[in-house]
Amino acid sequence: MKPRHLAVVFPLLLSVAGASGQKPADQKSPPPSHMTSQTRMEMIRAFESELVYIRTQFPMGKKGLTLKNGALSPSGVDLQRLIVTWGPSVKPGDQAQITSISIKDDRIHFEINGGPVKKHRWYQNIEIDGANATMTPSDANANPRGSYVDLVFDHYVPEMDAAKLKLLLRPVFDFDAKSGVEAYLETVPPKVKEAIKNHQVLVGMNREMVVYAKGRAPKKIREKDGEMEYEDWIYGEPPQDVDFVRFVGDEVTRVETMKVTGEKIVRVEKEVDVTPKPSVAAASPTTPAVHGPTLRRPGENLPTGSPTSTSTQPLPSAPPPPPTDPSAKPPDFTPSELARADFAR
Repeated sequence: MKPRHLAVVFPLLLSVAGASGQKPADQKSPPPSHMTSQTRMEMIRAFESELVYIRTQFPMGKKGLTLKNGALSPSGVDLQRLIVTWGPSVKPGDQAQITSISIKDDRIHFEINGGPVKKHRWYQNIEIDGANATMTPSDANANPRGSYVDLVFDHYVPEMDAAKLKLLLRPVFDFDAKSGVEAYLETVPPKVKEAIKNHQVLVGMNREMVVYAKGRAPKKIREKDGEMEYEDWIYGEPPQDVDFVRFVGDEVTRVETMKVTGEKIVRVEKEVDVTPKPSVAAASPTTPAVHGPTLRRPGENLPTGSPTSTSTQPLPSAPPPPPTDPSAKPPDFTPSELARADFAR
């Protein structure tokens, strides 16, 4: 090929390769889907009653914060004006609790510490009048201390997981606060802690530990073996593994697992001892006894005799009646009249 032809063909090949490697400018990634109902329920379960650390100031009153694209409003001078007017609800570094979550249209509404307005109950409208007192309904708006933040999106709330939602709430909430499960795990032995994390039940656990490990049992059966009563908690249904957790009192005494393959595993030996130790030590023999209240003055000694023994002395005999004089004049009134006069007086 002649050099003149190469000079024409080479730029043409470069332009074709560049066009094939580039996407059309108008081609965009598909928009995220709407949040499903299942995800909404999972978000409410995961975040409601969660303890968080506050990263910004929240005002009291009916106007809270709005968070959109990482920017807070009101902020700066406007936020300080609200705090001066209504007072602060929480400040950075405080620990708060998410008490309510609602997902509507293009936003997720989070209330902390009960929200800015106390919820009004139906029984607060009842007024009771009695003979001595009157009970009036309480004010539903009395002393609200909470606040709220609205996480706003464009057009609608998209599908996301809990980790992404925590990241979006980072400007206002710090989720390093320990949840109820994490706080409870610090109070149990290491072996129980590891079992709860792995959702396993050990023989010797109590009911509370089993609930943290497996959740509330969907099925419970109470039976009686002779004089011993027990209760079986059943987790799972065929064709999955089924666990039968037996309680005698508050302690797990037997764990039976039926595998899908038909294998049966039974554990009855105690694997962990969670019996609470007595918090008060037995009194020492040398511990002085605590005396009850007394009417004796300070320094006054007890009598030498036993307090339980009482000395009985003979009662003095009544003196004999005076001799009657036959010539004496009888009184002008009878004893019955004297008694009636004394009673009238």
